[in-house]
Amino acid sequence: MKKKKLLIATGGGDCPGLNAVIRGIYKRAKKTKEWEVYGSMEAFNGVWFEPFRIVKLNRTKVAGIHVRGGTILKTTNKADPLHFPVKDESGNIVFEDRTKELADKIRFHGFDAVISIGGDGSQKISKALFDHGIPIVGVPKTIDNDLEATDLTFGFQTAVQIATDSFDKLVTTAESHHRVMIMEVMGRDAGWIAVHTAIAGGAEICLIPEIPYQIEKLVKKIESRYEKGRGFVNIVIAEGAKPLGGTVTASKGEEGSRHIKLGGVAFELSQQLKQAGIKAEIRETVLGHVQRGGIPTAFDRVLASLLGVKSFEMILHGEFGKMAAFKNNEFVSVPLEEATKGNKSIKPDSFLVKGAKGLGISFGD
Repeated sequence: MKKKKLLIATGGGDCPGLNAVIRGIYKRAKKTKEWEVYGSMEAFNGVWFEPFRIVKLNRTKVAGIHVRGGTILKTTNKADPLHFPVKDESGNIVFEDRTKELADKIRFHGFDAVISIGGDGSQKISKALFDHGIPIVGVPKTIDNDLEATDLTFGFQTAVQIATDSFDKLVTTAESHHRVMIMEVMGRDAGWIAVHTAIAGGAEICLIPEIPYQIEKLVKKIESRYEKGRGFVNIVIAEGAKPLGGTVTASKGEEGSRHIKLGGVAFELSQQLKQAGIKAEIRETVLGHVQRGGIPTAFDRVLASLLGVKSFEMILHGEFGKMAAFKNNEFVSVPLEEATKGNKSIKPDSFLVKGAKGLGISFGD
């Protein structure tokens, strides 16, 4: 009997737990003895490439990968088929919708189903491919934890653990030198990593995209921590945080990418505090991509593995055009329309924020 063919793609930024999902899908598929599992290299670039770069997965390729960071299939946040970068006659980059062409290529290679592992952008691609007739299932992935249709995304807990470990080290050096330490973490539109790290690490100040900060409020908080030149302050700031009435600190993205590049807000905040009269020494640390790397925590391995199993079982049940999700401590499926309708941001009046403020953390509002 001819076996059915399943294609897996990992898109967007890398994230601890991706390999655990791949392994979970493969192991569940092999139990049926009716499916062969393939991987598209670098998201759907493996399908675009000439010659194509699609690898058949086997037991040797997936053995033990659940403990490894990154993705054995590699990934990219470029070549979005909804906004595919091409050069016009003048040599300028323009973006075209080439989703139908991608769908035709997937059909040409004979795949009976697709599982797309990725964040908001990747699941919008999943929805477009489904609209073009591709039987596809999504798996949510982002360290930012900002997908609306799932309570948690794998990679988030690992990113918080990495950030907290780094923050703990900064606390001791801040205390030793009576300094203000500013640690910048990821969080383009949502401050989940920042708030969880601030609570876990015992920060004095936490600045997030959802709550624009007022510099005079920060100055007051910092000065209250110092007496006769002695004291220390530790600040966690998300890369998308901004002052009240101001803008995010950003630069132009790479050629072929529609995204602006965030980063540098820690140094911007440092200058703002100095200009506002803070006399204490200030040091800045930008964690950057260390938050995306390394060994996933046990929690993220479990979450990712079970999302992999759930996504394949959705294929068995014909639940295409949906995304696997973790809601109310259950693994469920949700329509891709729901999964991509908006980002899950932190509500300023939520108990997460109120609880943090109850612990003495200032958000600068």
